Amino acid sequence: MIHFHARSEDGKEALDTAAIAGNLHAVRARLRNLPIGVSTGAWIVPDPETRLRKVQAWDVLPDFASVNFHEEGAAGLAATLIGRGVGIEAGISNARAARNLVSSGLSRQCLRILVEPQDQEIASALKTALEIEGILSHAGIRLTTVLHGMDRTAWELLDEGVRRGYDIRIGFEDTLRLRNGKTAQSSAELVREARTLVESLGLGKRT
Repeated sequence: MIHFHARSEDGKEALDTAAIAGNLHAVRARLRNLPIGVSTGAWIVPDPETRLRKVQAWDVLPDFASVNFHEEGAAGLAATLIGRGVGIEAGISNARAARNLVSSGLSRQCLRILVEPQDQEIASALKTALEIEGILSHAGIRLTTVLHGMDRTAWELLDEGVRRGYDIRIGFEDTLRLRNGKTAQSSAELVREARTLVESLGLGKRT
């Protein structure tokens, strides 16, 4: 599957109807038969009511959308998307986000959980991931889980995800660097490196 952030003609991230429709048409024309998802991050449109109105106005829908449950208005946004037939990746970056997902009552209608600690030290990131897992497990939430890190923890958490039997992801949103520290030329280069790791372990179908 493909997750990306829609952008307007000026290159800025956007949730406007035209930007979402144009980006989705372009990506689907090149990547047929793959589920395509978009971000709804609050940094794109900070005001939760405005963000919700923009999503309600979409006339071309992604297959799924990522909703970050630490952000204000996440439950209402997710419920709206679910009501429109859009799958939800529940972005859980910390314990508060995990508790928000539990209290929303929406977990059974989500496609998957993104356990995505923002910590930049691996020990702290793993501690956050364990805390998230504990809250979700206690609530009986057992969805497909993707574990991924950001920047300095991206490759170490990818390794950890493979060890735990989770799904994984990689791309420029997570890191600009290959495992050896060199700057990647594209998200595709990052994906190829991740696939090499997974296939070396005989797990090629899980990437």
